[in-house]
Amino acid sequence: MAMSQPITQQPTAAAPGALMQPPAGMEGVPPGLEYLAQVDQLLIHQLLELLEVLTGFETENKYVIKNAMGQQVYFAAEKSDCLERQCCGPARAFSMSILDNYQREVIHLERPCRCGGCCCPCHLNVLEVQAPPGNVIGYVNENWTMCFPEFYITDPAGANLFFINGPLCPIKCYQDVDFPILTADKGSQVGTLTSQWSGCAKECISDAGNFSVTFPMEASWQTKVLLLSSAFLVVSAVYRQTMCTIHCMLNVLSICQDFMYFES
Repeated sequence: MAMSQPITQQPTAAAPGALMQPPAGMEGVPPGLEYLAQVDQLLIHQLLELLEVLTGFETENKYVIKNAMGQQVYFAAEKSDCLERQCCGPARAFSMSILDNYQREVIHLERPCRCGGCCCPCHLNVLEVQAPPGNVIGYVNENWTMCFPEFYITDPAGANLFFINGPLCPIKCYQDVDFPILTADKGSQVGTLTSQWSGCAKECISDAGNFSVTFPMEASWQTKVLLLSSAFLVVSAVYRQTMCTIHCMLNVLSICQDFMYFES
């Protein structure tokens, strides 16, 4: 009897631009969200806008959401007011449409204009999550702290479901930064939100970032949608705000150096 040959090849990454194949419809799962049943990690890649890089003019952000194999699962597009983008930066209000590979909106996010952080404890960040659009399944709420960023994910009634905390500095050179996702009682970790190091060049010229979210494979589609959505608030409230502050400090330093040069 012939012996079967051992498997020596591991799964390889998908070709650039490859789309994740749609799974069969699942009872109780809205159309377009069946993809989530087959993943335990999603990678969020923000598209770099040339206009923003060259001029500093804030544009509406766009993201490609992929699975661990590099196949596109969703596409996310921000819609926001132009004046707010330039004046309020990361604190601006926005709505986010998350589309499947058939261009159907399957998740809708709403975020009002908020400052957040330790300076504005009465005006903290919040994100409303709708899936499918029009059906609110929960919220992501910033928790007031002096130093370390914290967020609670709640159901529509406001009951805490998950807790996210981050490091004092959400940006580290040549390192990924993890935001553990814990149960509401902080007793166990159920996932991780990771800010991925994009390289010196990209980090210096833009606040565009790459992120990943991991969660249990057996989690419900509602849980996976909420954890995925939380990344967009953390991006705006923590990572992008920090990058904006760093860029402003560098600009002020440059202006001071020019002033001192002319004075001398």
